[in-house]
Amino acid sequence: MKISSAAIALSFAYGASAFAPSVDPSRIGTPSTTASSTELDLFFMNTLKHKRAVSKVNKPARVNDSITEKEVRGLFELWNSALATGDSRVVASRYSKNPVLLPTVKDDPRTDYDSVKDYFDTFLLKKPQGTILDGKVHIGDGWATDMGIYEFTMGATGDKVKARYTYNYVQEDGVWKIQHHHSSVMPEAVDMGKTITPDEVRGLFHLWNDALATLDPTKVAARYAKKGVLLPTVSDQARTDFASIRSYFVNFLQLKPQGKILESHVTIGNNWCQDAGIYEFTMGAT
Repeated sequence: MKISSAAIALSFAYGASAFAPSVDPSRIGTPSTTASSTELDLFFMNTLKHKRAVSKVNKPARVNDSITEKEVRGLFELWNSALATGDSRVVASRYSKNPVLLPTVKDDPRTDYDSVKDYFDTFLLKKPQGTILDGKVHIGDGWATDMGIYEFTMGATGDKVKARYTYNYVQEDGVWKIQHHHSSVMPEAVDMGKTITPDEVRGLFHLWNDALATLDPTKVAARYAKKGVLLPTVSDQARTDFASIRSYFVNFLQLKPQGKILESHVTIGNNWCQDAGIYEFTMGAT
């Protein structure tokens, strides 16, 4: 089945994007009193799995001994391993009781467990894994700092993002924790003098179309800006966040759609661009 003569208006914002205490048992939900034995088994299995993951990335520090430069760099790998679990609670456990997280793609500082976890709830949907490209380590009495440049590969989209970083580590209850984490975009990545071409704008449609071909709603939703607006063809509801956009594509992708632009009019501005026209979809399922 083909759907044709559908008007499109695709707007893109470009530049840099894609960035972002010990766990109190009371933070973990409790099972319902009416839960079945299977549900209880799953609850306790998940709780045990979570506690093991937290323990794995929060190893005790050596007593009465200074940390080495290699061990400081190893603290980044513990944080990276926490990212790989996909569990925001495990990542938040790597931060101290009074942390300061200044994330790359959020304006508000995160200064407690809940706000740090909230940031990673979204960031982990991109399935990030980081690599330090260039770093400098400084060690003091009960503290250490690692600063430099790292690069993230987003497993959900294949995108690679470079950023500047600073980690300040302190010993807390015998464990080295992140007290301060600052991640900021590379200045040259947002150079206002760099513009996108009309062909590159149209190429963004093909990236979106390729995401459709994966039949993975998470990968499609990842193509949208953090404050994107989707006014879909077959739904009356405006979609204005990642979860609602993903929800729409859960159903739409069952049709196995693939699109083709029939008529395109591109407009380019200062850090934005728009592609408006007509496209046609072929529904592989019908």
